[in-house]
Parts: sequence; structure tokens; C-alpha cells
Amino acid sequence: MVGSGNKSDNGATAPSPSEDQAPKDGSLMAMGHPSSVDSVTRKLQKGATLENEKRHLFWETQPVGKYQDGVGEGPIEPSQPLSEVRQEPYNLPSTYEWCTCDLTDEQTMREVYTLLTNNYVEDDDNMFRFDYSVAFLRWALNPPGYFPSWHIGVRAKSSKKLVAFITGIPAKIRAHETVVPMAEINFLCVHKKLRSKRLAPVLIKEVTRRVHLEDMWQAAYTAGVVLPTPISTCQYWHRPLNPKKLIDVGFSRLAPRMTMSRTIKLYRLPDEAATPGFRPMERRDVAAVTRLLQTYLAQFQVAPHFSEDDVEYLLLPIDNVINSFVVENSESHEITDFASFYTLPSTIIGNQNYSLLKAAYSYYNVATSTPLLQLMSDVLVMAKQRDYDVFNALDVMQNESFLKELKFGPGDGQLHYYLYNYRLRAPLKPAEMGLVLL
Repeated sequence: MVGSGNKSDNGATAPSPSEDQAPKDGSLMAMGHPSSVDSVTRKLQKGATLENEKRHLFWETQPVGKYQDGVGEGPIEPSQPLSEVRQEPYNLPSTYEWCTCDLTDEQTMREVYTLLTNNYVEDDDNMFRFDYSVAFLRWALNPPGYFPSWHIGVRAKSSKKLVAFITGIPAKIRAHETVVPMAEINFLCVHKKLRSKRLAPVLIKEVTRRVHLEDMWQAAYTAGVVLPTPISTCQYWHRPLNPKKLIDVGFSRLAPRMTMSRTIKLYRLPDEAATPGFRPMERRDVAAVTRLLQTYLAQFQVAPHFSEDDVEYLLLPIDNVINSFVVENSESHEITDFASFYTLPSTIIGNQNYSLLKAAYSYYNVATSTPLLQLMSDVLVMAKQRDYDVFNALDVMQNESFLKELKFGPGDGQLHYYLYNYRLRAPLKPAEMGLVLL
């Protein structure tokens, strides 16, 4: 995820999905990754007016939110009988065929990794490209209750080479008082040489069909493109951890009247966490962390509904995938606070000194006895200790309270949240959003 468009006050540039991967027609939902998608937004605003108009014409025919006085909250269209859902896959060009990708198989996983690493998300200037690890993909795509049929590939019939990919995962998301089964769609990728074949719309329609076959009719998704109609519009913020490297590789720029030594000093962090009882999360913490999250997320208007199984799967630490920390009271041994971030590096293209940019993304954080500012300062220390180069966070939940104080810089692009086939009473402020999509 790399994009030349997302400049922050500290010069940080964050990645973004390419325009080729934006939905072009009949789909249940759009790109699912919550990362910075600023270069797409900028491209559309600058030069793709006609394409934008076409896209809006499509979305205006879909069951997506339009805020109207006197209209209730809930599904826009009723679900269909499963017998009325198309039973056959959509047609592909004659030289291609559908496949279901078994992500428990090492060879298939390597094929998916190779396709995404070489073709997925790249910045406008061809400087950075997402490098999702095999471990990250397996973690992100095989949550409890996942459907193997939602891991969809397209292969060339002659060579059997994997040339396109899209995925869905199930989730339970609460909208105000109602917990709704939803699908999250992600990793829409078509090989660069096949972008003219218009495979992306067919991939989106096919995953939509398979989602419907599981009797699921709502979805949450994010995009950098303004479509009808965002339920919330949020912003990414960036905190340099290794400012010299970020500047050397062109991710950031040296601020006016600042030297490199002063910049390094500005972003220096303590060597150790300051909070007593701050430690990595362990399996024995799952029940306590689940209770913390359920209580905390209840205050937001849209948020995931996490079970203990979800927390155990999503939040137990995995090296270079997910880092989670708790604060344990030394006397009562109560778990009072929780913080987490996931790992999404980018390949650095064409740099002689560096090949990888290691980025951390804030996930879910709950502060009850420790001030959130102090908790997140400790998290930055942990990320720095683990050699991350930059720490990114959206201004959702209570994040805005620590961003400026901890020297995050705002990006210049926006991330829009959407619900498919579900209407809210009114759009939400970022601080009312309790959802972070991988």
C-alpha cells in the first residue's frame, strides 16, 4: 500500500490501492483494506471525472445508504430466498477459469503471495508496494467461521498460473443496537498485464454471489473513492519511528528549517515502557481482554462484536503479524488496559540501501486505569524496539486524543467507511466509529 499522495505534516507518504482495483460494476462491496488510499482519491479528483460519474451511476442503483428524513434504520432491501441466488459462477473470458484457493496449502499460499507482492497496491511514483507476508495473509483470511469458497482465484487455463484474486471473510458488526452478520471483501488483485481484460468486475460479482449463497446480505467496506454514501470519513495519521530511513527512501521529507539530527531528536522515544505491569498479551488474558473490548466498543455507533474466539484468534501475538499488550495490576492481577497493532510492510522499489519499509497500524486500544496517551506512548516504544519504521493510526474511536501529542502528522487523504444494504439514521463522526478493517 503505497501512495505518493498521502503527505503528513512530517512529510510521511502512505500507500494506497491502485485505481485499477476500484470496483467498476455490480458488486456487493468495494475494496476492503483500511489503509491510506489517498493516491486513488487524488487521481479521481484530478482527472477521472467521467469514470467517477459512471461509478456513481452504478452505485446509485445499489442498496447503499442515502440519508433521508423519516426513513428508518436497517436493511435497505430484504434478503432473497437462496433458491433465487445465481447458482452458476459468472462467465470469464474463454482462456481463464475459476479456482478456489486453499490458503492452508503452502504452494497455493505462495502463489497468492507472489501475485499480491508483484501486482497488488503500488504508489503513483512506483516507489513502494505492499508486501503482505504469508503469515499475515493466513491470519487475515482464515478467521473463525471463514468460508473457503470466499477465497477466489482466476487461473490461465493453459499455464494454470494464478492471475487474479479476491477474498471475503465473515464478521459480526454492530450498527447502533443491532448486531448484523456482514462480509468484508479484500485483496482484489488482477495481474498488471491483464488489467485491460476487465476481470475485476467479474471477480467482484462472483464474490458477491458466493456471499449471498451463505445467506449474508450486508457488508462493511472502506475505500478512498467517494461513493454513495459514506457512513463516516476518517483520516490516517503517521508517526515516524525511524525518520532518517523514511527520509532516505522518499517516504518522508525533511521539514523546512530542520536538520536530520534535529529531526531524529524530535522523534526519539524512551527505551522502555513507562507503565508498570505493561507486557505482551498471553492466552490466559483472552477472557479479560474480551470483556475490556466489549465494554469499550459498546460506546461507538458502529463496531465489531467480538467473541472470546475472535479475540483469541485476532489478538494473540504473532511475530511480524499482530502485536498485543496488556497492563496487569501488580496487586489484583486484573487486566486493566489493552493495546494492539498489526504489521503491513512495503517493498521499497529501486533503492540501493533499503528493500523493505516496516509499518505498524494501530488496531484496537482500551485504556481504563492508564491514560490513553501514556498507553500509546508505550506502544510506540514497543514498535520502535521491534524495528518498525513508521506507526500509522486512523482518527477513529478515541485516537484523536493522543495523535498530536505523540507527534503524529495528518495525512492529506481520507478513508471512507460504507455499509452495503444497511441504512443508518445519520453519518458518523470518526470518533463514533469503533471499527478497523484489515
